[in-house]
Amino acid sequence: MIDQKSQFKDLLEKSELTTTEMQWLLDYLENPEDPELRQILHQQFSNDPGTSSVIPKQVSDKLLKILHGKINPGGIKSRSRVITLRKISIAASIFGILLMATFLLMNKNVARQGVRTEINDRKFKNDVDPGGNKATLTLADGSVILLDDAKNGILAQQGASKVIKLDGKLLYDLTAIDTRQILYNTISTPRGGQYQLELPDGSRVWLNATSSIRFPTSFVEMERRVEITGEAYLEVAKNANKPFVVSVNGSEIQVLGTHFNINAYSDEEIMKTTLLEGSIKFVSANDNHILQPGQQSQLTKGGAVKVVNKVDVDQVVAWKNGLFSFENAGIEAIMRQLSRWYDVDVDYRGRPDDLFIAEMNRNIKLSDALKALEL
Repeated sequence: MIDQKSQFKDLLEKSELTTTEMQWLLDYLENPEDPELRQILHQQFSNDPGTSSVIPKQVSDKLLKILHGKINPGGIKSRSRVITLRKISIAASIFGILLMATFLLMNKNVARQGVRTEINDRKFKNDVDPGGNKATLTLADGSVILLDDAKNGILAQQGASKVIKLDGKLLYDLTAIDTRQILYNTISTPRGGQYQLELPDGSRVWLNATSSIRFPTSFVEMERRVEITGEAYLEVAKNANKPFVVSVNGSEIQVLGTHFNINAYSDEEIMKTTLLEGSIKFVSANDNHILQPGQQSQLTKGGAVKVVNKVDVDQVVAWKNGLFSFENAGIEAIMRQLSRWYDVDVDYRGRPDDLFIAEMNRNIKLSDALKALEL
């Protein structure tokens, strides 16, 4: 075992690892019964801020990539700044990859089988599956189509547009320009739902849970106007002759072609519009601002507007990329997101003042998400 311990330390200090060495290291990390490993993990995952990691950045980057593949088989890319093995362990322990690290972080000196039984009990009793692609389409005549049950293909003819479902996304195929009548459709997601849409002009929309977008089935007027509730990420097709306008909570966002995110849930105190690419003009009843990439307009319920610079846009659109991302977030803000995605109600029996920093896949059960927050 001493030889294995020496090999383990030697590999951690190397800047380059072969495939065989990387596999050996991962197998070694996944062995929770090794007393030597217990000692090393205790050093690596100690809460003492004076304890420094001996793991070079190159190695931790490789470990992150491989471990992330184990806990995130969907292939979602992780944020490059989350590179330390300590953070890897926190995420990976949720799924049992580094079970011993979990024990150390929780300060529980109990037998492996007992803790595993406890974790399994908590994981599967009354557990809740994550949300998925669920939405309803309300046509111009008021009829409703449940999109998660609908088969791929043409769902309806709306004026000059064919409504097509294709692999969990809705498309509008504009076959001709029809100026005789403007028809409006609405897509709404429930709690535990999300959906993607391509508008008749080619603009792309991602709807988060409990959100909606109302739009014309063909943009025949001088502007392309849509109405949004909840949260949506938009990639607007460029058309200098026909501005794109989003109406939300009594305000407007005016664009020509850009990428931006709107968070306008009614249970949030602040409506946030975040620009990722291009330029937009945010217009409210009392003020207006032109945003540049990386800026965020914040509108309070009282009508006050503030522009914040250098926003972490990766965190803002994490939901669209299949992630939860919390940065110094309070428990109530976190639980609002979990409530929408897992379709659960939250009953508080005391509310901790702790702030949380966490990033995890949205495609996990509720028990795993709560376990991550506990750690």
